[in-house]
Amino acid sequence: MPRQADPQLEQRILDAACRLWSRGGEKTLTMRGIAKAAGTTTPTLYERYRDREEILGAVRTETRIKLFAAVSPTRTFAEACSRYLEFALEHSHAYEVLFDRFAEPPSLHEPWPTFNLMRLRVAQRLGGDPRKHTRLMLSLWSLMHGTAMLMIRGGVRGPLRAQMVYACLDAVESIVNTAAKSKGKFQTGPKWPSNLILGEARASKIGRR
Repeated sequence: MPRQADPQLEQRILDAACRLWSRGGEKTLTMRGIAKAAGTTTPTLYERYRDREEILGAVRTETRIKLFAAVSPTRTFAEACSRYLEFALEHSHAYEVLFDRFAEPPSLHEPWPTFNLMRLRVAQRLGGDPRKHTRLMLSLWSLMHGTAMLMIRGGVRGPLRAQMVYACLDAVESIVNTAAKSKGKFQTGPKWPSNLILGEARASKIGRR
């Protein structure tokens, strides 16, 4: 009888890739190592994925879908931030893979649905086109991501975890309130380039040749 396909194999492969990446980054992530960690063979792995980069692309896609599903039901920007941090802590391995070298192709030119959703929430609160608030969203995202990574790498739990989450949420709220009061008039550095479009797949122009 022909061997039946394993419906859980692809998920095991992606999970194995996330675990290996979190342990040692790029140097530990080999096709042979992924196959072994996933409980399969290297030839079987190659039947499903062309190379390691394709596996990482699949991890990013799956993680973005799950992160968006966790954040999208929220009603306020503060709720969205809270769910974002919860997701990062609950799916720490996949979260780390998602943002490793995010500013390089191919990740740079892939869709960032959660970033765009949260930027839309900011625009709904402050007014104007969402792209107008990309720079502000980057600052908020950097704050959330920095908090998430500190907690992940630091093994933060218990009362300290709660304090760090709420400290981040307070800081995010303070930044948005300041932006609302300044009405975009306060900004250091150069004006945001019109061709610097992030997270919108084909529309993302930065870094393209």
